[in-house]
Amino acid sequence: MIVPALFGLLGTALLLWLGFWQLERLEWKRGFLEAIEARIGAAPAALPAAPDPTRDRFAAVRISGRIEGPEIHVLASRKKVGPGYRVITAFVTDDGRRILLDRGFIPVSARERIRPARPLVVVGNLHWPDETDSFTPPPDLAANIWFARNVGAMAEALGTEPVLVIAASDTGDGIEPFPVSTEGIPNDHLNYAITWFLLAAVWLGMTGFLLWRIKRRSN
Repeated sequence: MIVPALFGLLGTALLLWLGFWQLERLEWKRGFLEAIEARIGAAPAALPAAPDPTRDRFAAVRISGRIEGPEIHVLASRKKVGPGYRVITAFVTDDGRRILLDRGFIPVSARERIRPARPLVVVGNLHWPDETDSFTPPPDLAANIWFARNVGAMAEALGTEPVLVIAASDTGDGIEPFPVSTEGIPNDHLNYAITWFLLAAVWLGMTGFLLWRIKRRSN
């Protein structure tokens, strides 16, 4: 009975360790999300001279300038609205910098509306979305349909710096703000912890049953 008992106890200990490790990850993730939310909701500052994708991600900024040039339409969807597009444009700041501006969401029916260039003051957040992978189709440039936000590719298409501000304030023209949030960042560590603890209980129970069977046969 020694070998199956040791095997059962070691397996239970390993599963319990994984459960407690997931609880530690849960606390870390909560702190991480709280830090992001604090950055998103902070008082907006001026656009940094040289924004860094790591240091300045989610930083709240206030920009003043003018919308210029054509739009990029990125496929998106919103609850209770359905499919539509994110509207990405070039934004020329008052000091002459040319950056990307994610103005927000429009339904499919509003795609062809004319939205003229005009002055604008925007409060939003810097972001470099990681939405592309090897399975993401290339943009249909002829139809002006993009399947994900790729800051480098969008900047090249519109002739801007690889810097994206996602508007939190209303930019007009019927475009609904689609601001940065933590909703899309999963935090499933509690579910993982519960799963490991349940597996540990099952493993321990099966070990006890096996030992009982062994003892019964030996009598």
